Amino acid sequence: MFYEITTATQKIAKLKNRIRVLQGGTSAGKTIGALEVLIDLAQRDKEPTLTSVVSESFPHLRRGAMKDFLSILETQKYFNSDRWSKTDYTYTFETGSKIEFFSVDQPDKVRGPRRQRLFINEANNVPFETFEQLEVRTDDCIFIDYNPVSEFWVNEYILGKRDDVDFLKLTYKDNEALNKEIVKAIESRKGRAGWWQVFGLGELGDVEGKIYQGWQIIDEIPHEARLERYGLDFGYTNDPTAIVALYYFNGGYIVDEISFTKGLSNKQIADILFNQKKAVVVADSAEPKSIDEIRSFGITILPALKGSDSVRQGVQTVQDQQISVTKRSVNIIKEYRNYLWATDKLGNFIRPNEPEHTWSHSMDAIRYAMNSLVPIMRRKEFYDNMPRYPIKPRVNPAR
Repeated sequence: MFYEITTATQKIAKLKNRIRVLQGGTSAGKTIGALEVLIDLAQRDKEPTLTSVVSESFPHLRRGAMKDFLSILETQKYFNSDRWSKTDYTYTFETGSKIEFFSVDQPDKVRGPRRQRLFINEANNVPFETFEQLEVRTDDCIFIDYNPVSEFWVNEYILGKRDDVDFLKLTYKDNEALNKEIVKAIESRKGRAGWWQVFGLGELGDVEGKIYQGWQIIDEIPHEARLERYGLDFGYTNDPTAIVALYYFNGGYIVDEISFTKGLSNKQIADILFNQKKAVVVADSAEPKSIDEIRSFGITILPALKGSDSVRQGVQTVQDQQISVTKRSVNIIKEYRNYLWATDKLGNFIRPNEPEHTWSHSMDAIRYAMNSLVPIMRRKEFYDNMPRYPIKPRVNPAR
């Protein structure tokens, strides 16, 4: 991958105020541009500085901004493995300046030593109280980026409220590094007014048609949680194979990402499942040959039950549950936040409702697993609602 100096990077480099807000749509080059500017500043420092790059969780950071940072260094031939600490995730430049990565769910880091520069990646997923703790420990500039899916603390406390703020709105057109297929995919959604306003034009909006709401992100699976099922949605070249574990805990369900990978063979899928705790796997019934082959490797796997309106009913079943997701399940979280009902070219929702395919992979896997539990749920509901009659003591007949 080649990281060119895009219009987005050039615009970001021109910002001068303390707080530099980068609002933008999908693939606008916000994160890459901010990292390129921060790398350039660290390489030019006359005195050593510390830059902190933070995000909502470490898995999110590792697969996002940190991965982009290392790719930029490697592509531009800057990377030196001796300068990268895999212990504290810090890169030290020849100038003595450092760029560190940590997640905001680490209180000791948030309230830790001072820094010169700060980058809050996808800030709409970071609490305002955390921003305050980070800001008072930052001497120089603060970069903030996000997709404007709804108002949050930047709108309430930053924009229009302070005089030390630069605001920049970016779109995919500011990112000349995008390949034509991605541009085509983005522009194919122009008919969806809400989606286009936010992800196409980078403007504040409220994406209509979001399927799931109210999921909680948790640190880890409680020891008392009971593994119920694995859900499996097949992919290969264009789509990832999504494997999700479904646990029952305290009246609700927990979903945990096992795999989200393109190019997996059935043998590789079986190997992944073989090394997990044992439970029934429920897979997309559209691939019976794959199911049979995976079963031949000793995996207990069943096809998902499908029929007329099964997708809508399955979504409804998931909607009816209290759902939590582990913070390491980065792809599940991303798909959950972007899982929308499909619309036609005019932006009207398709009737009957069906989900859009783009962010459906782990969502489908969750639906397969959850839907397989419906007979058990109904049986439990039946017995829980049965009338309870008092049991009369048995009396011996008189002799």
